[in-house]
Amino acid sequence: MQWLARIPYARFMDVQVHEAADGLSFVLAPHRHNVGNPALPALHGGVIAAFMETCAVLDVMAHTGGRQVPRVVDFSIDYLRSGQLQPTYARCQMNRLGRRVVNVSITAWQSDESKPITMARAHLIWPET
Repeated sequence: MQWLARIPYARFMDVQVHEAADGLSFVLAPHRHNVGNPALPALHGGVIAAFMETCAVLDVMAHTGGRQVPRVVDFSIDYLRSGQLQPTYARCQMNRLGRRVVNVSITAWQSDESKPITMARAHLIWPET
């Protein structure tokens, strides 16, 4: 997965990628610096959004062989539950992979995949070559 090295922010957030027969899954390791509400403690919403956006970029790069880094032009997220300080998982579904525009749906969960903490949609565009 050489394409992962092309996204420094993914390394900074400690995003890990797991390959399986049914596709890629992503993991955000729990770190105290990602906490937004120390009273709970709950992950910062911006960290969760950045994780999901990064997952979309990485998933598109994986599907295309990592030849280009797509640029996010639209990102919409729904927060469904509080993200606790524990591993957070995500999976992407590519809805459309066109010549210039890519549409990806992302779902994140923690202990139970049937109870997502967030769902998002991203539109990405290929950089000019």
